[in-house]
Amino acid sequence: MSLINTMRFHAALFLLCAALPGYTAPATGGGALNIAYGNRPGTLDPYLTTNNATSDVDRHIFEELFVINDKFEPVPELVDHYQLSDDRLVYTFTLRDHIVFQNGQPMTADDVVASMNRWLALSTQGKANLPGAAFTKIDPLTVQLTLKTPSLITLNILADVKNIAAIMPKSIIDKANETKSPVTELIGTGPYRLAEFKQGEYLHLARFDGYVSRSEPASGLAGKKNAYVKDIFFRYVTDESTRLAGALTGEYDLVFNLPKDNIDQLKQAPGIQLFAPESGGSLITYLFNKKTGPFADVKLRQAFNTALDVNSVLLAGYSDPRFFSADSSLGFPQQVDWYSGAGKPYYNVNKLDEARRLVKESGYQGQEVVIIATKEYAELYNLAIVAQQVLKQIGVKSRLDVYDWPTVLQRRQDPKNFDLCALEFSMRQVLHQYPFLDSRANFPGWSNSPDIDSVLDRIKQAPSLQDAKPLVDKLHVLTWQYLPVIVLGHTQPEPIAVKDGVKGYADLIGPILWNVQVPDK
Repeated sequence: MSLINTMRFHAALFLLCAALPGYTAPATGGGALNIAYGNRPGTLDPYLTTNNATSDVDRHIFEELFVINDKFEPVPELVDHYQLSDDRLVYTFTLRDHIVFQNGQPMTADDVVASMNRWLALSTQGKANLPGAAFTKIDPLTVQLTLKTPSLITLNILADVKNIAAIMPKSIIDKANETKSPVTELIGTGPYRLAEFKQGEYLHLARFDGYVSRSEPASGLAGKKNAYVKDIFFRYVTDESTRLAGALTGEYDLVFNLPKDNIDQLKQAPGIQLFAPESGGSLITYLFNKKTGPFADVKLRQAFNTALDVNSVLLAGYSDPRFFSADSSLGFPQQVDWYSGAGKPYYNVNKLDEARRLVKESGYQGQEVVIIATKEYAELYNLAIVAQQVLKQIGVKSRLDVYDWPTVLQRRQDPKNFDLCALEFSMRQVLHQYPFLDSRANFPGWSNSPDIDSVLDRIKQAPSLQDAKPLVDKLHVLTWQYLPVIVLGHTQPEPIAVKDGVKGYADLIGPILWNVQVPDK
């Protein structure tokens, strides 16, 4: 084909595509966005983890049926429109047409059904919050979700920000199901595709030129997505001082996981701005292994909780009250439907003598408690050290096992490997999304409280969130009595160092890198 004919062909193809419903011309421009990121992902399979290091990357590769906007409302992403049956048991989703995967394959109902049924079977969100649900194909662009019981929170669960319900090609899902292994080929419909992943060093995302954006204004994770930047590099920099130096010298465009002791220094530094997310933060917790070992005895969990001086623990972990708030609630104060003070009588008791009495009443026989930790999360490492000191005060032996973060994630899957760890859980839209609550999630820690499971179900089946409010209070009381975790408080959303000239950065429980622009080099 001659050059002129080739140009005519491409021009005709562009005009044809532009005539298709929902088509958006690919973003132009270039440049690379270099990110210093403190934690390495253990897996990139979005169904198998709720870890930030995975979801912060995957949200740019994959899309979901629903996502949340900046008001934390679930809104359609790959769904064009939907209907709910009168009995609230059947959702019918009509998919957006002309959506293509990053391998060039059109997205159809077959891909959605395969993806969502695997997500329902494997994810903590599917297992805990949509048990017995199933997706079926109606026609090439229509799928149905059938529930066992009505639920107030179905769309919130489908729009989960951490256990992402990613839509992938059916062939990839079938291969993972056959081999009973994680997805290794990451192909989605999002604005960026995975170009290279060098374990422990960096991850490279490249612009997907076939991306078809929604047309609504950008809002949270919803709406218009422009892949202005051609390449995004997540550089895994696990040393705090190296990340700090990279922010101060301008080596990186964005720096996450900033050392808290240097925030004031960074505020005064030339060449960067500190971006403070308006919402988000995390629950700060101690997570117990309740399946085997000493903390399978609820009295020993209660003893540890009774001994805690929460304010001292949080200061040891986070160094400054600007970075946390002491609070007993699973919900954050702005989440009016989910916030509760019903757990306060069990919170920050700080009575060592009573704690020692509970140790004696428990079945503790002098076993060594294993605390698992990593130095890659400095605050959580500090909390782990405090836990060891508190246990010593009440006569419980312990040891601290320290690994890199991917190893912690791997070892945490086996109840024989740990008894206690400090963890943060990113703020969620509804409490059901915290994977440590519902026994059906089978999340490490292995909760097993029929009472908590029952109240979670009753909340979902309530006529409205207002009607469910007394049940939310009851859930908090039960959680503090059973202690799947100890809620120490809430973090403030972490600031991010943004290099001067970088425009359009946004954040909603993690970075939003579409719509970001970097200056021409």
